[in-house]
Amino acid sequence: MNIYNLLRQTERQLVSDGAILPILSSCESSSKQLVLLLPQLGDFDSLEYAWWLRREAQRLEVGGIAIRAVGIGDRSCGERFCNYTGFPTEWLFVDSTAELHQKLDLYPGLCLKIPGFSPATNAYFNLLLMCAGIGSPGTLAEVFRGYRGDARAPQLIDDSQTIQAFPLPPLKGSTFRWAGGKGFQRPFELATLRLRNMTEVLSNWKTYVPNAAYLTQRGATFLFNDRGDLIYEHRDRAILGFAADMSNPLSFLSDSKI
Repeated sequence: MNIYNLLRQTERQLVSDGAILPILSSCESSSKQLVLLLPQLGDFDSLEYAWWLRREAQRLEVGGIAIRAVGIGDRSCGERFCNYTGFPTEWLFVDSTAELHQKLDLYPGLCLKIPGFSPATNAYFNLLLMCAGIGSPGTLAEVFRGYRGDARAPQLIDDSQTIQAFPLPPLKGSTFRWAGGKGFQRPFELATLRLRNMTEVLSNWKTYVPNAAYLTQRGATFLFNDRGDLIYEHRDRAILGFAADMSNPLSFLSDSKI
């Protein structure tokens, strides 16, 4: 399968204006094209990946990297996602049935079927099992990393920044120094950001998850050069597994070959 040609020929709805356009519209002349196949837009992985992209926005712009993403959901879901994460609406397309994910043979997640359960109920059941690490290798270890901290990862919350993650009181970034210092990912720092994301999604569940049947579907990352050659790919195999290096999910951009 030529992934670049498939993406170039595939049309989906753009969140910014609702137009149906080819996914790689207006970015073919860029030196590199980063294409993200996001899971459900209310998924931990989608929200966290968008956070990292916003954090590294200047670096990506300087590198001449055009970004396009396709997330599972509808346009209303996409608008809410972009409003919350700051991800540009003109970069995000939506696919309500995960058809493109399936064409690319991405991991559908755990697919146990309980007799008498609807597709949506089965998806909820499988999602709970995946959150417990079943059919989702590395998920529990990644959850624990969010609580214990990570000396390999950068500091995530600036000391002067205030984070609101209900039901916790507002927390200044400097608070996390008491858990271990500064200049790296401190204990509870990532867990606090994930709690904020969870609060956002649960408070707006019907918007973020218009169809629960695709809750377990995983995504992928593809990076192409200006000739359309695939120079990097990562196919997700787990919840909280959207990158090969979760300590620094965009570290692949520093590869000497790229």
